[in-house]
Amino acid sequence: MSPRRPLRAAATLLASRAWLTAFGTETAGWLVYLAALRLAPLALVQAVSASGIAVLALAGGRGHPFRLPRRELLAIVLAIAGLVVLGLSLAGSHPTDHVPGASHVAVWLGGCAGAAAALSVARLGVSHAATLGLAAGALFSGGDISAKLVVHGGAWLLVALPLVAFYGLGSIQLQSAFQHGDAVTAAGIATLTTNAVPIAAGILLLHETLPGGANRVLQVAAFVLIVGGATLLTDPRARAASGARDPASPGDADESVRVTGA
Repeated sequence: MSPRRPLRAAATLLASRAWLTAFGTETAGWLVYLAALRLAPLALVQAVSASGIAVLALAGGRGHPFRLPRRELLAIVLAIAGLVVLGLSLAGSHPTDHVPGASHVAVWLGGCAGAAAALSVARLGVSHAATLGLAAGALFSGGDISAKLVVHGGAWLLVALPLVAFYGLGSIQLQSAFQHGDAVTAAGIATLTTNAVPIAAGILLLHETLPGGANRVLQVAAFVLIVGGATLLTDPRARAASGARDPASPGDADESVRVTGA
């Protein structure tokens, strides 16, 4: 699996019935996500979506959260707490956003694409799974920002082209990350980036307004709790997993089957 060979990677994924089932479920969730973007600002929708890390961690424990490491249990608690606080912050508030300038959008999307390209070939002092997960998150971030622009309609419908490219390459990159280390670490850091960058884009690019007074404090606290929960899933276990075997070893094929089958 490599974004350098997208057609071959796509053919491999499409040949897997388990992956197609999971992708269909994800697509249904994404359509609901688009509907949410029509009703609310990007930062708000993204913060709610970020609570999915709790589901990710629970899946890692096969439905038994107390089997999970303490870090992942804390991530679940923070995600749920952040969601509750976010709900409280919305009481009586009417969040709004604004359509950005095309040049500003180009800078944000170009930054996401450039960061993903650099991370794909980088050799940093962390596990390769974490680096590729970060690259996948940068690509998904570009896709989520594009999705918010597309729902504005009109000329913004042209952003559907980079939207498809961002999501397609992001999916391939994440599958590649799964083959280089711990799945929860790869998906955790991808989730962190996927949600943190669009939340920042919502506030800085789309000029989304935060509620005033105590509600503002609650909303900022909710963002911190949810992003903090995702951060806890980016633990160093993947470094040990990737360092314990050579990436080209036959064990990678077994890991690929295990992750795809999940």
